[in-house]
Amino acid sequence: MTTTDRQFIPLGIAVLTISDTRGLADDKSGTTLVDRLTAAGHRLAARDIVTDEVDAIRRVIQSWIADPAIDAIITTGGTGFTGRDVTPEAIEPLFEKRMDGFSIAFHMLSHAKIGMSTIQSRATAGTAGATFIFCLPGSPGACRDGWDGILAHQLDYRSTPCNFVEIMPRLDEHLKRGKAK
Repeated sequence: MTTTDRQFIPLGIAVLTISDTRGLADDKSGTTLVDRLTAAGHRLAARDIVTDEVDAIRRVIQSWIADPAIDAIITTGGTGFTGRDVTPEAIEPLFEKRMDGFSIAFHMLSHAKIGMSTIQSRATAGTAGATFIFCLPGSPGACRDGWDGILAHQLDYRSTPCNFVEIMPRLDEHLKRGKAK
């Protein structure tokens, strides 16, 4: 549900594609996310593509967590079960708080579209350094489902009864560093 008595607050959102085979020209999943977040009124704060390597993924994610212009990070790719799928292993250790409800909600949406095949995804989310981090599978359909069904609402201050934007100023109160303002 969305209410119109609140002003929209644009966020700085970074998009990271994790793939051994994609470049910007053929990154349909990353482009899907960029198109949707900018159409919603948010600002693309950064975009990159890295290979399925734990250190490469962490390097980018850690630099974006430290960047005060980035409020949220959305990754696409590397959430499956093959040997090269290492996104959760790279990112989950960085979480200060894990967001189990994101995975549950994503799987509920996904199940309605692809049935039991949803169990082949390890979609995950959490917070680190006052930054929201969402890890989606590497297909454009999964990115559409994740954005349209969850993130578009939770990253919109006008969404009620509650949303992530309204709690952003308090995400780092335990850190005493003041990234979230």
